[in-house]
Amino acid sequence: MIKILLCPFAVIVLLIYGQCAFAQKIITTVDKLEMITSYVTIKLDAHTGMVNYTFSNGIRIENTVAYINDIKSGITTTADFANHEFVTAEVHDSIGTGRQIIITHSDQKHPFILEQRFTNYKGHPYTLISLTAKNKDAKAALLETRDISPIAVLPQYKGRLFIPGTEPRILDVPFDNDDWTPTVERSWPKTGSPKTTGITYEFAAIYDMLKNSGLVIGSVKHNFWKTGLAYQTSTELGYVDSLRVFGGASTPDDSKLPPAYGGNDGTHDLVAHGTTVGQSVSSPPIFLCAMDDLHKAFTQYGEANSTINGKCTWIGNAPVYWNSFGVEGVLGYEGVMMPPAVEKISDFLHTLTNFSGYSKPVMSIDSYDQGIYSTEVLANLGKYFAKNNQQMGFYFIPFAMWNWKDDIEGKKVAGSNYALKDVLLHDNEGKPIMYKDGKWGAYAMDPTHPAVRLYIIQQLKKAKAINAKFLKIDFLTGGALESTTRYNKNIRTGMQAYDYGMKTLRHLVDSILGKDIFITQAISPMFPHQYAHTRFISTDVYSHLRDDQPGFPHYGSTEASLAMGSHMGWVQGTLFPYTNLDVSIMKSFQKNPDLNEQEIKVRLYAMMVMGSILGDGSDFRHPLAASRAQKFLNNKRIAAFFSHPQAFIPLKAADGETLDQQMAFYLPGENTLLALFNFDRQKNFEQVLTRPVLHLEAGKAYQFKDLLTDTVVGELKKDDTEFKLSAAPANAVMIKLVPVKE
Repeated sequence: MIKILLCPFAVIVLLIYGQCAFAQKIITTVDKLEMITSYVTIKLDAHTGMVNYTFSNGIRIENTVAYINDIKSGITTTADFANHEFVTAEVHDSIGTGRQIIITHSDQKHPFILEQRFTNYKGHPYTLISLTAKNKDAKAALLETRDISPIAVLPQYKGRLFIPGTEPRILDVPFDNDDWTPTVERSWPKTGSPKTTGITYEFAAIYDMLKNSGLVIGSVKHNFWKTGLAYQTSTELGYVDSLRVFGGASTPDDSKLPPAYGGNDGTHDLVAHGTTVGQSVSSPPIFLCAMDDLHKAFTQYGEANSTINGKCTWIGNAPVYWNSFGVEGVLGYEGVMMPPAVEKISDFLHTLTNFSGYSKPVMSIDSYDQGIYSTEVLANLGKYFAKNNQQMGFYFIPFAMWNWKDDIEGKKVAGSNYALKDVLLHDNEGKPIMYKDGKWGAYAMDPTHPAVRLYIIQQLKKAKAINAKFLKIDFLTGGALESTTRYNKNIRTGMQAYDYGMKTLRHLVDSILGKDIFITQAISPMFPHQYAHTRFISTDVYSHLRDDQPGFPHYGSTEASLAMGSHMGWVQGTLFPYTNLDVSIMKSFQKNPDLNEQEIKVRLYAMMVMGSILGDGSDFRHPLAASRAQKFLNNKRIAAFFSHPQAFIPLKAADGETLDQQMAFYLPGENTLLALFNFDRQKNFEQVLTRPVLHLEAGKAYQFKDLLTDTVVGELKKDDTEFKLSAAPANAVMIKLVPVKE
């Protein structure tokens, strides 16, 4: 270990860590400390305590500070201290071997120190940073904060972030996937317009849309803090004047604002974020990675999260399933799928030999009132499905309770003797929190309360009674809400409680049902991710082409879900084995108008490029739905792909708020797959593609085959270096590039 105090009398030191760790230089002078890798140079100013980052792709972050906002003493930044010293140490942890710089900011005026850590790892192009505040005297008043940041770009310190390029963007991500709230690509303001401001949750990307080069920044621990990234651009293109990456995000919904701009993209909290208390308190650790390929940077982010927190794996073929929600609607009061109707669906699916050829299809009765679809009814259905070589799915909501508003007196939590009112989360006025407000709404429950554990056990016993092998868990965000009361007093934040609840749920699933149960999350935060096999990319998808389609809901379209998903495909294979883009529909969703075959094809292709598991929600008693299922769901190439779905790499992701999105994706391999989506109703979409971009072998000829029909639709001659592919308005194409044997 080497320790150096940076002061006006410091000597120059050059340290090169080679064989024992990896190529990293540490240079100190009287004015600065520099840590240099092939990806980033991190420079500490010895006089101010501020840190600069210069990345190999040209992105710069200048004059950054770290801070703690203590409940009693207020905001203190690293630049408020007089002394800035550092030590270096080699690191060996779950990620690998690395070198860490620990910078301690201290002086006589402050009763605590601020300690920044910067860690670079051999073979990984990212830096992890964190901040810890520590009391000097063990008898000092405890530190307490709900706002702590290891990296902040603040105007008062002339902080700035710069990204080169002509089309800079900020990817602004909602906290969860509820209410059809989109991910938005924020642009810089036009001349004379206000600066672009906002807050994104857990992670963000700052990137050039044309070059696809950028920076990914986000949290890699999700067991205490909700991490916010609050930003404000400059009026000058490519510059960000303010960026606070902090633990302690808590934002209420504001119905006066657009959904993606404060309306419902936040944490949905009514209560301030909980605090961390102690002689020593720490920020969430933050990931920084800037690369010329933004998708690769995101992949690194996903892999870092899974290495640190773990992830679920799935052995064998991916599940396929049928879900009743697209036919039945909510709660099943109409009884349209009661036996024998659902048995006819089962019989039909049994005839789809390709759809059923890789794994036993799951029959999932969704969002039902178990007073209607009783355990006995479901168990009998399970026996019927088993004759068709099918499995049962089970749906439940672990951390929220639907009930009539203000009618909770005398109600108990099912499976327990606890009063429901004693298990709920509470706001600042002591009132139970309505996670979903309305006359019929959902109350948020405390995941740390023993009643919730008993309720989960009761639900899982029902799942076991019907021999379910597939669980859909929903409305999970309710368990992550902040609260003024909590059963377990040692759990201080909503995210800490949610992590506790999810860990408990997963343990109970493994012990009651077994470890071969597939778990999909519906409405939920993305993190923590490690307790499920997949998660909805967006809220329920109804399969119409666009949100503005007459006669359809103004949400839940294929365009909206894919626009969001075009920035999220990296989660497949890093955070989760698969994604879930909800179900396809062969005719109509509930009482919506009928779809046409083009919309069905676009929907299936969208699911494919996202690496989604394959589910369908059609009423196959209708001859049209049945015939289309034979064409699409039973297509042998479609079925083979969904046996091991993989997310494609985006070539052109969604940009802006137009519904006329044009997107392109590819999946490299022995037979590269290429997909174009054109949601513009008027214009063709033409994409020029080159061999290097698609990683195609030089001097080799390729045939283009339509995925659905396997017919040859074009070619790339061995001397050609590029080609054009086009998609007609409101359509999509997917081709397979097959090498021509010489």
